[in-house]
Amino acid sequence: MTRRINKAVFPVAGLGTRTLPATKALAKEMLTLVDRPVIQHAVEEALSAGITELIFVTAESKQIIRDHFRPNRKLEQELARRGKQELLERVKNIPPPGVACHDVIQQEPLGLGHAVLCARALVGDEPFAVLLPDDLVHHPETTCLQQMMEVYRDRNSSVVAVENVAREQVSRYGIVETAAAPDGAKRMKSIVEKPVPEDAPSTLAVVGRYIFTPSIMPLLETTPRGAGNEIQLTDAIAALLGKEDVYLCEFQGRRYDCGSILGYMKANVEYALRHETIGSEFGTYLDDLVSKLRD
Repeated sequence: MTRRINKAVFPVAGLGTRTLPATKALAKEMLTLVDRPVIQHAVEEALSAGITELIFVTAESKQIIRDHFRPNRKLEQELARRGKQELLERVKNIPPPGVACHDVIQQEPLGLGHAVLCARALVGDEPFAVLLPDDLVHHPETTCLQQMMEVYRDRNSSVVAVENVAREQVSRYGIVETAAAPDGAKRMKSIVEKPVPEDAPSTLAVVGRYIFTPSIMPLLETTPRGAGNEIQLTDAIAALLGKEDVYLCEFQGRRYDCGSILGYMKANVEYALRHETIGSEFGTYLDDLVSKLRD
């Protein structure tokens, strides 16, 4: 029987060097994407897939993330006093009722694998999801994690989200070699971290969404430090392949790398165009701007 996934881990302890100096005093996950922070978009994706427990693996310096997902009674009282009911409801529903938030401090910057391992006590002996907020995926109907959950329920095994990238970009990602299951589903055969283009087994890149069975945690605990003297999640996944099948989800949707300046700006423009309140007016503004630039 496939066990339900209730918990999602958000590794958010990173420095955000690609977005400095904007992130010198502000957590990169709290950069605003139209009308709410990037991290909230990732949390909403998790909630859409039925997640009820949010685990933030954070740093001492990122109190702002913890504060965002906790009640702010003073703000709520002031909004109520001013009669701003719609804003009050939006603030009170971060997160919605029935959703629990936990945080754990990653004491040392020892990589993504170590960040996931830091959540072990809170995850327990359960399957769980991992979402990297830098990667946002938009699909008008089914979120990336919802698509992955379908694969998980069908296969009862770990699932990794992947997408095709240009061969000259493979050195930025973990790249997978695939094998076909008897029914044609794609399984992971091997994984290599940031290969040079000529050594890459494919152009299928791992992006920031994972579903893991409990088997991953003991492997992370025994994974030696690898590239960058860090505990690499990629190395633990490679070890997991010796214990169980790991399936691939070639998700439908558009991914934005919000950890880079250009990716973040693209996301802001496109999310603004889709926004229910300002989308139409913003689109008109862009049309006018493009016309002026062409003149």
